[in-house]
Amino acid sequence: MTQTLFSSSITPLIPPKTDEDRSSWLRLFRSRGVGVHTFFRLMGEHGSAAQVLDVLPDLAAKAGVSNYIAASHDTVAAEMRAGRKAGARLLCHGDSDYPQLLAQISDAPPVLWVRGRSELLGKPLVALVGARNASSLGERMAKQLARDLGDAGFVTVSGLARGIDAAVHGATLKTGTIAILGGGIDVPYPAENEPLYRRISDQGLLMSEQPMGLAPQARHFPRRNRIISGLARGLIVVEAAARSGSLITARNALDQGRDVLAVPGHPFDGRATGCNMLIRDGATLVRSAADAIEALGEATEGFTPLSPLPADGTARSASRVHAPTAPKNDKGVESHQVRKAPPGPKPKPKDSAEAQTSAILSRLGPTPLPEDQLIRDLKMPATVVAPALMELELEGRITRHAGGMVSRT
Repeated sequence: MTQTLFSSSITPLIPPKTDEDRSSWLRLFRSRGVGVHTFFRLMGEHGSAAQVLDVLPDLAAKAGVSNYIAASHDTVAAEMRAGRKAGARLLCHGDSDYPQLLAQISDAPPVLWVRGRSELLGKPLVALVGARNASSLGERMAKQLARDLGDAGFVTVSGLARGIDAAVHGATLKTGTIAILGGGIDVPYPAENEPLYRRISDQGLLMSEQPMGLAPQARHFPRRNRIISGLARGLIVVEAAARSGSLITARNALDQGRDVLAVPGHPFDGRATGCNMLIRDGATLVRSAADAIEALGEATEGFTPLSPLPADGTARSASRVHAPTAPKNDKGVESHQVRKAPPGPKPKPKDSAEAQTSAILSRLGPTPLPEDQLIRDLKMPATVVAPALMELELEGRITRHAGGMVSRT
């Protein structure tokens, strides 16, 4: 589809009123070549999803695509059945409970599957993201920030990845948390977070724009990230490498006119490089939830999103951040083969020396950490950790400090 196919006559978007309308919306969005922007252009041109589906083959032919077939009724009916079986609900742009802030971004999802406590979407939201290979200190900081923001009335938003995301969700199950998935809403991913996924479905809210049953792939996550930032008043980054998905989310947040905040880290720790870059370029430095609340306002205060960045990229907090640009293509999902999440690598035995060493080093950074805290975070017996630390010290891979503190060399 090309823009030349569409005239300047735009019809105001009318939300679906019936189940048949919802099915038509879903069928249009699942059709080959129909991404977010094309969906809204076609709806503006023709008024309803049913009318668009009637003319879609002709439009495709004019664009040079022969034998075009939209998503079938059977495919969409199967997805609707799978949604009901999973206890999920289809939320369409323009519905009364479609998130107001998300609706204001330029590439808001036309349809979303939600499962859990939908009322959380009407509360003040703050997004927290960060490294998958988070340090022990990073996870502790994320948990404390999330817990305090939850107690202050905010609902947290994150991506259910391992590391910082999982820490945020786990800390705010009682106060409210929303997980945005990269695959289908009925596909727990990563597999290690399935227990947390189940708890969020009961106590929080799961959300995805992807088809039911779709196993997530790498290309899905950048698009997922725009929803994380678009839902929230602001985005807090806790540990992020110089080139990471968290910085893509930060770029999305800036483009959406959201505030970007970051927790500083040790200059020698690669997991802090992205956060330190954000702060250098104007993001708000966060030491505690109080700093975040000062920047974002109290949960009870109203919020009006700032206008998007001007074309020259000036005039907004971290607008000079060297973060990767989120993909802007308008390709829809061409096939929706239902697959189970791909199995991850087989874990090594917990009692293997290599696994112990890897676990310990992943938790340590340049900033000293109390040894007893490390043992608690690792959930390993002290009789296992102590000898491993001794070996790492002899190898020069960690350094011991006064007061029972250790750091990674």
